[in-house]
Amino acid sequence: MLVGCDSRAGNSFLVKAVVSGLLSTGMKVFYAGLTPTPALQLYVRDKGFDVGVMVTASHNPPEYSGLKVVMGDGIEAPRDVEESIEEIYHELTFRRVTWTALGYDVKVVDDVNDYYVSKVVEKVDREVISKKGLKVVIDCANNVGSLTTPHVLRGLGVKVLTLNCDISHIPYRNPEPTPENLTDLVSVVRSVNADLGIAHDGDADRAIFVDSLGRVLQGDRSALMLCDHILNNKRLRIPKKVVTAVSSSTIVEEVLSKYGVEVIWTKVGSINIARTMMREGSLLGFEENGGFMYGVHQYVRDGAMATALMLEYLAYSGLTLHQLYDKLPKMYVVKTKVSVDPRSKDLIFERLKIKLLEVFSGGRIIDVDGIKFITSDYWFLVRPSGTEPLIRIYVEARDEVLANKVLNNILTLANEVSMK
Repeated sequence: MLVGCDSRAGNSFLVKAVVSGLLSTGMKVFYAGLTPTPALQLYVRDKGFDVGVMVTASHNPPEYSGLKVVMGDGIEAPRDVEESIEEIYHELTFRRVTWTALGYDVKVVDDVNDYYVSKVVEKVDREVISKKGLKVVIDCANNVGSLTTPHVLRGLGVKVLTLNCDISHIPYRNPEPTPENLTDLVSVVRSVNADLGIAHDGDADRAIFVDSLGRVLQGDRSALMLCDHILNNKRLRIPKKVVTAVSSSTIVEEVLSKYGVEVIWTKVGSINIARTMMREGSLLGFEENGGFMYGVHQYVRDGAMATALMLEYLAYSGLTLHQLYDKLPKMYVVKTKVSVDPRSKDLIFERLKIKLLEVFSGGRIIDVDGIKFITSDYWFLVRPSGTEPLIRIYVEARDEVLANKVLNNILTLANEVSMK
């Protein structure tokens, strides 16, 4: 088993607890140290480990941490496997070895990050990127992306300016790379006339891009740009299927239809996308939160790989990031969430779903995760959170007035059913 961690507060002792627990059951444990999640995943897959554990809470607030279990194929464990692990743990049915078997020393593996950087760099055209002479600002949230992505960028011949790239257990910005948390990155990109900015979350499996005008690109938009590049420029003979979560915009279908690409919608969650990609034979998948999966590299979210591909796109196209972004259809986006009693979250959602189907009609419905209602002028998604006592609401429309009108109608219905 390979164990790694990010630098958030508490992980220095949490990872020791994880390693000690594993040793007590007779596992052979290898320690990767500080490393991004996709780096650990790649090493687990390529080096023949049975399983990996990443101690991280990803984009969550820095005072939290958790465990990501990685299967031998490098992909996070599906929920049924997680539930089995939790059951074994809580029922104390795991194996304990005798004291005579506890002499195994943890072996430190010190080339995980270097291996990862080399594998990312080799997947793109370094010569073309280097000739472009790009200037890039990278914000790694004071976490493990600092150990790899700047090296990827330099390996591609890019001029790199780093922001929040010193390792710290207390980051200078919130690890979630949302627009409100990226004001410093936007400011620096504009002040130094950089070609673009990139922001990671805590464990660097996501990348959010900022163009030279200071606009923070939505993750599904940047993913569409990467799909366009891979399908149009890289000339790979890959299946015409792209997998994305229902939270992504419907412009995904609009843009990719010109390539004859089938869009497969899944439940929210990277594991759902990854496993669907493998089942359907797709090599491209993404989330609207900045997670992009390039199956030629690995079937997981990978912030550095997405970054390298975006740089390659700019070099191949001869255009700027904001010029490429402006080619996409324009939609006005609003998102919100409604707090509900955790004991009745599912019941409230079912009531709300019935109301929504009564009030909104004539549209296309996707119900793999909550309810997504699609018309030619707008779409919305209403779904219960999988981790919090919340109902999440996403609305996109051709203009701001329509988007807010649809949102207000949904909020009115949500208030009605939650008051019962």
